[in-house]
Amino acid sequence: MEGKRESFANWASYHLLKWSIVSPALHIYFRLNLHGAENVPNSGGVVAVSNHASYFDPPILSNCVGRPVAFMAKEELFKIPVLKQGIKLYGAYPVKRRMGDRAALRAATKAIESGWIAAVFLQGTRDPDAQITEPKLGAAWIAAKMQVPLLPVSLWGTEKILIKGSALPKSVPITVRIGEVISPPLSTKKEDLQAVTEHCAAVINALHDLGR
Repeated sequence: MEGKRESFANWASYHLLKWSIVSPALHIYFRLNLHGAENVPNSGGVVAVSNHASYFDPPILSNCVGRPVAFMAKEELFKIPVLKQGIKLYGAYPVKRRMGDRAALRAATKAIESGWIAAVFLQGTRDPDAQITEPKLGAAWIAAKMQVPLLPVSLWGTEKILIKGSALPKSVPITVRIGEVISPPLSTKKEDLQAVTEHCAAVINALHDLGR
């Protein structure tokens, strides 16, 4: 992560993109239905955890929690020139898939220290059914290390935004449900991380099952 995320330039750029493009698109084009926004802590460290089915999920999640969010994005996305600049502007940092990326975990802790919410897709990669079946322990590790709560978020309908063969995102209804915060693991022991991770996955899946 380059520089301090609380700098005015980063803060201004983030909010310019959010309010000029992302927020209008969500409310007008995707007809956003948001539940549980009151569950987001107004301040303090938080790790937001979510299901993941679309490339559009990061800006959608970030917009709905109402606070600046730094999220993990797969390393390959940072090799695409235009997309690279856009996701970096919106708070992304790269993570290597299929291996324990300590640098990405450190970036998440630094984001929390700077007043941002750190967001992690619990499955680690996109699932076409938007369900969490194999949650990873990284988010729980961050929460345990920083002793901050986890915020479960369900994204419903995003898997239908991009259809294979279509050049433009479809105008589909999207529902975001934010659950109550979950206490962090008591330690970074695997059994503690596993228990909290499985609880987060169960809560998110249950929120997703509520549908539109």
